[in-house]
Amino acid sequence: MRIAVTGSIATDHLMTFPGRFAEQLVADQLHTVSLSFLVDTLDVRRGGVAPNICFGMGVLGLRPVLVGAAGADFAEYRSWLDRHNVDTASVHISEVHHTARFVCTTDNDHNQIASFYTGAMSEARLIELRPVAERVGGLDLVLIGADDPEAMLRHTEECRSRGIPFAADPSQQLARMDGDDIRRLIDGATYLFTNEYEKALIETKTGWTSEEILGRVGTRVTTLGAKGVRIERTGEDTITVGCAEEERKLDPTGVGDAFRAGFLAGLSWELGNERAAQVGCMLATLVIETVGTQEYELRRGHFIDRFVKAYGHEAGAEIRAHLEG
Repeated sequence: MRIAVTGSIATDHLMTFPGRFAEQLVADQLHTVSLSFLVDTLDVRRGGVAPNICFGMGVLGLRPVLVGAAGADFAEYRSWLDRHNVDTASVHISEVHHTARFVCTTDNDHNQIASFYTGAMSEARLIELRPVAERVGGLDLVLIGADDPEAMLRHTEECRSRGIPFAADPSQQLARMDGDDIRRLIDGATYLFTNEYEKALIETKTGWTSEEILGRVGTRVTTLGAKGVRIERTGEDTITVGCAEEERKLDPTGVGDAFRAGFLAGLSWELGNERAAQVGCMLATLVIETVGTQEYELRRGHFIDRFVKAYGHEAGAEIRAHLEG
């Protein structure tokens, strides 16, 4: 199964300030703020929803196609993804912009001052999917993740016009899109991925009821945080899958992306929605136990043992051949 993943490509630059922002702000001078914080640490992490998802699929043994826009500074990141079984040949490289980046400083009270530079991400709207499909011999599914909004809409329309099944995963871009754009984005999707809040936001902005949305998409996948995931299809019983037990909880960043990676891997293995969701939940557990979205290690024997503990021997037997192969 050939799967392309479109979405943002970015790096995160995370700093810590050993003090309190509040102590540096003068109430009657807030209109002329000019501050510089001497920080103790800088942690540069690979990020962006599309590479996060592709990385997870890669470590599970698939070779996903990454589609997005980056800058000339993408070379090191590209090498990392190539080494983890990600096809990066369809990444658009901007001639004028740097790769998108999130820059955030956190103080001792966990308050944050942050900026997001969109950079090359704004050029994702220039990407055509047809050459991608022709290069890899056709596409069976395109996941359309959070990205430049115009790019998301363009990819959706192209998938519809070319008859390519697509998964809508608008995520954080729902906040800036209006109801008309969201309707265009999700209508006809083979899969619709959201969390519970995003589910409600889609219904509020589109004016469509939950039942109407379910009638317009093939499968609706809603992550429920610590409660796992719910999968709905018209005319079928709802499937609910719980989370695997955590050994520790370090950082929730990237958990949703890891779930999607595991779910898509399960689909590629033709395991069905319930088993695919279990693979997704197990992979998400590895991420929450690690600091960073692409810093976890998948030890296959250990993964299978934990999977069996969480979901049973029959479930474990179904994924074992795919992982060990």
